[in-house]
Amino acid sequence: MDEKTPTRVEMDKIVSLCRRRGFIFQSSEIYGGLQSTWDYGPLGVELKRNVKEAWWQEMITRRDDTVGLDTSILMHPQVWQASGHVAGFSDPLVECKSCHLRYHADEVGSATCPACGGELTEPHQFNLMFKTFMGPVEDAAAVVYLRPETAQGIFVNFQNVLTTTRKKLPFGIGQIGKSFRNEITTGNFIFRSREFEQMEMEYFVKPETADKWFEYWVGERLDFYKRIGIRPENLRLRCHEKAELAFYSRGTSDIEYYFPHGWAELEGIANRGSYDLEQHARCGGKNFEYFDDETKERYLPYIIEPSAGVDRTVLAVLCDAYAEEPDKDEIRAVLHLHPRLAPYKVAVLPLSRKEPLVKLAREVHNTVRRLWRSEYDDAQSIGRRYRRQDEIGTPFCVTVDFQSLEDKQVTIRERDTMNQIRIPVAELESTLSAKLGGEAFASTALWHTVG
Repeated sequence: MDEKTPTRVEMDKIVSLCRRRGFIFQSSEIYGGLQSTWDYGPLGVELKRNVKEAWWQEMITRRDDTVGLDTSILMHPQVWQASGHVAGFSDPLVECKSCHLRYHADEVGSATCPACGGELTEPHQFNLMFKTFMGPVEDAAAVVYLRPETAQGIFVNFQNVLTTTRKKLPFGIGQIGKSFRNEITTGNFIFRSREFEQMEMEYFVKPETADKWFEYWVGERLDFYKRIGIRPENLRLRCHEKAELAFYSRGTSDIEYYFPHGWAELEGIANRGSYDLEQHARCGGKNFEYFDDETKERYLPYIIEPSAGVDRTVLAVLCDAYAEEPDKDEIRAVLHLHPRLAPYKVAVLPLSRKEPLVKLAREVHNTVRRLWRSEYDDAQSIGRRYRRQDEIGTPFCVTVDFQSLEDKQVTIRERDTMNQIRIPVAELESTLSAKLGGEAFASTALWHTVG
């Protein structure tokens, strides 16, 4: 790991930026908001899509040993009985007898309420799954749950995927999707919420190779965050102590990020053993054994699970990219986003709204947006527009001025250095392609130019 001192930004600055620039809004804000739920705005949804696409590219598209899946949020309730979620997916809670606030039992150090001093109840278990009803009758037979994780949808489809893809071990099944947990303790912006999105891979391996593959995926996933631009000094690995392991886990390591509230889990990599396949085979009456053509053995594969949160990754990316830098007599706020993640790769800025400058600027923008997500920005002064594009993380601005009408050249300004070069319009596509996918970002270049 890098030995540089980790750095962090104040959460208030990230929340303000997200609200002001259209990354993330409070859900149902006009009605006072719904606690711990968030809406992604025009820029936020682009950033979030780019995070998911980066994960999908690395975990599915660019590998021969993995495939994708998209399973339903509502599943047969017996899935959650078999997985242990109905009986065991709970937290011990205490409740104040006076103000009725609830707390995790391990969060309070006395028998009195931290808020009002009232007496607390004895701890009781509180299941974290959201329960609803399927069909018109609300009775026990109609109960279903909003899934608390995406993994079980992969496990119950193990045999379907194995049969249809004819994959051989080791192989993985990846999925990105929404999950829901009725968390009592939420907060730290989008770090912990009741509705969130997961990026999970279940990698099935021969049991005696599980330790090797566990170490492989720990390294792969840690490198992923570095490749998308997160500073190494803000990342660390933490191995779970035996006492904190889930009962089925044979080993778990967390990739932690130095968030504004301190070191916290960004992604977990777990060796789940064969527990999940055993449970669903037994409860569902199916044979999930894998037949090994080489050894002629039958066995239940072990499962290595890298599980990441989309929202936590978005938050880490925003915190890591945010900087305040001196610029002449002012301070400029800038998001140094990896170009693959930036909501807009390029902004086209006409110096004036006058014709025929606008006509040329629109032509330039039409050329650019065929290849990259881009923005046409003609509001306010050119200086203010540069500042806005810096703050939302746009890597390059292309300025069209009155001289462009004569020499058919435009000016490219770099976000990170603020350097400017003037090039012919005819060379704009190739120049931006090189900068977005080549030498300018060689240290983290992973993707082709089309964003």
